[in-house]
Amino acid sequence: MSKVFIIGLPRTGTTSISVALLEMGLLVAHTAFTKKAFEKADAVSDAPCFSDYMHLDTLFPNSRFVYLSRGLEQWLPSIAMLLEKMAPHLCLKTGHFSPVLKRSFHQTFPNIHPLTECQLAACYTQHQHAVLEYFKGRDNFLSLDVSEPGSLLKLKQFLGMPTDGDTNFAKLNVGRNVANWREYKHPNKVNANLAGAEHRKFFDYG
Repeated sequence: MSKVFIIGLPRTGTTSISVALLEMGLLVAHTAFTKKAFEKADAVSDAPCFSDYMHLDTLFPNSRFVYLSRGLEQWLPSIAMLLEKMAPHLCLKTGHFSPVLKRSFHQTFPNIHPLTECQLAACYTQHQHAVLEYFKGRDNFLSLDVSEPGSLLKLKQFLGMPTDGDTNFAKLNVGRNVANWREYKHPNKVNANLAGAEHRKFFDYG
C-alpha cells in the first residue's frame, strides 16, 4: 500500500485520524522529523506534512493525501491556544523543538505568536487554497472534515480499507488537551525522531 499523508493544519483532527489509521492496522507517525520515520511509517500526519506536501508528493510517488478542514469558528481559538503553548519552544534560536518542526510552523504561521484571529484565518485560508489548487483534479487526494457524520467511512473507502465497524471518528484532543497522541498506547506508533543508518537525518529537498 502507498503511503498516506495527512496534510491538514494542527487542530483540525490530526490526532483523531492518526488513531483511526492505527486501528486500521497501519504504522503511523503523528509528526515525523527523520527520514527513517517517514520510511517506516505507512501514514504520517501533522508537521511537516502540512507544509511539505509538494516535496512528499515527489519523494513518495503514488501516495495518498488527506486534507483536513475545520470550521474557522472552532479552529481559531484552538490554534491560538496551541501556538501560545508552543511559541517559546518554536523560537528559531533558542526553542528546543526539532528544527524540522520549527521550520514547518514558521513557514505556515509567520511570527507564530501573537497572531490575531484575522492573521490566523489568513494562514488557514492561504494553506487551504494552496492545497486545493495543487491537488486539483487528482484522484489520490481527499478533503475531509472529521466532525461530519460518515467521515471515517469516507476515509476507509478512499484508502480501500474494510468499511465495517465505526463510520465516525473518535473526538480526541478536545478543548485545551494537546497530548492525546503521546498518551495513546499502540504497537503501530512510529517515533517521530526514529533513527536509522543516517542517524536522525532529514530529507534534503534541495
